[in-house]
Amino acid sequence: MDKVTETLLSALKAAMADPAEQRLFRSGKLPGLFVGKTSLNAEAAERALRDGLLEIVNTELKGKTPVEWVRITPRGVDFVLAHESPVLAMEELRSALQATQDGMPGWVTEIQRGLGELSERLTKEVHAIAARLEALSHRVGEAIRRAQAMTPKLPEGAAGGLPWADNVFAYLERRRETGIADACPLPELFNHLRTHASELTVKDFHSGLRRLYDRGALRLLPFDGTGAMPEPEYALLDGPDVIYFAAPVAKAS
Repeated sequence: MDKVTETLLSALKAAMADPAEQRLFRSGKLPGLFVGKTSLNAEAAERALRDGLLEIVNTELKGKTPVEWVRITPRGVDFVLAHESPVLAMEELRSALQATQDGMPGWVTEIQRGLGELSERLTKEVHAIAARLEALSHRVGEAIRRAQAMTPKLPEGAAGGLPWADNVFAYLERRRETGIADACPLPELFNHLRTHASELTVKDFHSGLRRLYDRGALRLLPFDGTGAMPEPEYALLDGPDVIYFAAPVAKAS
């Protein structure tokens, strides 16, 4: 491609980039499609106007010098497209792809490094949480074993064949540990047992309490309040005493 055609293509491309009217020639700092009126630029401009690639849309006078404003024509667009080398376009594309390809390894490495650091931190956090859970589980297990070891057991044979004896003992111990009261009213104890043994009668309840008391597994205490006794039908008569409370055996100090 000759120099005139190269200059002409460059000017037409600039005209395509901005479809508004533009100066034909640059003037000082004012932009134009052609950089000056040198022989090469003048010849290219003359060819553009002669061949209908550019059209004059306005002319101004600066003193005695006319300033022409032009715009690219459809023929000028066709000229650019016909002379634009597909090889050049492919070369530009290859350059862009090469630049991207060259930059890929560093970019991928950076992502891999970030993912590696994140994975390492996550692994450490998971291991730390697992260690804390294991330590907590061990502490809970030890607490359960200590609690079980501290819970007093019924003396051998103290249950006397009563299926609800263990429930009595456990309920009284639970009341004492929670600080409600050491002595449990018999109506309360009976109603609790009935939730687990609905067939239990007051007569069997009294008989079983006496049996546990005789074997030293239970304390029976008289009613010591004033006024009317609540639910007296659950009280247990023991000679002149009226037994109204049951309590666990005192722990040895």
